[in-house]
Amino acid sequence: MIWRKLKITLNMIKFEHTVFALPLALLGAILARKGLPTAWQTCWIVVAMVGARSAAMAFNRIVDLRYDRLNPRTRERALPMGTLSIQSAVLFTIAMSVLFVFSARHLNALCFYLSFPTLAILLFYSYTKRFTTLSHLVLGFAVGCAPLAAWLAIRGEFAWPPVLLSGAVMFWVAGFDVIYALQDTEFDRTANLLSLPSKFGVPAALRISTLFHGVTVVLLVRTAMLVNSGWIAYAGIAMVAAILYWEHWIVKPQDFSRVNVAFFNLNGYISILLLLTFAGDILIR
Repeated sequence: MIWRKLKITLNMIKFEHTVFALPLALLGAILARKGLPTAWQTCWIVVAMVGARSAAMAFNRIVDLRYDRLNPRTRERALPMGTLSIQSAVLFTIAMSVLFVFSARHLNALCFYLSFPTLAILLFYSYTKRFTTLSHLVLGFAVGCAPLAAWLAIRGEFAWPPVLLSGAVMFWVAGFDVIYALQDTEFDRTANLLSLPSKFGVPAALRISTLFHGVTVVLLVRTAMLVNSGWIAYAGIAMVAAILYWEHWIVKPQDFSRVNVAFFNLNGYISILLLLTFAGDILIR
């Protein structure tokens, strides 16, 4: 019974999509270490990432339950369908939140103290569509904390490279979240939920998403310059730019049929590609 509930919960929060942020957290650790972090550090960074994302996603499903029941795209999720109880989702959110804070405590004192405001930001995102069209950037900021947090876990101090890398992640996530929100444009208008597509229309939202992704590439280049990266890292950035271009090319204002390809497939490649190329560059040199 417990394992069945856990399986339903992991499916509800799309646990496999941890791939979006986890490689970038590991990249932040590798940049800080200028090599591979220890097994102890890697373990707790991974556990912290899993705990943080899982808590945020489960909380989002709880907070949005009223809207998920009304939205044709989301009404078959576990909570609206009743295959998982609110109580189970709440307990899971609490457990994952505790896991995140517990993991941060095992990294260093700074990470432990920062885990509380970080968790607050992660949970706060779920309410932002109710009052601001900048919810995409709030989500981007929440996910973008990952590289900086991993850097702090290794060095315990702030620096420009992880800040810029986190900025790149912020605008990358915000850009593809705008694309994902295209599917709910009409529903968001009906439900008085704010998003860039529902506020400004699909063509304008796509232009803003393109701008966000342009900023992403610029910040990645600047990060590579600050850490004196070699050609492998720059080649990775070039491939990321090409993937982002392809992502925008396949999503048209009048055709959302390939939104899931752009959101789930292409963006998963980007985070792994950045990890492999930046890490490969550092390790080879």
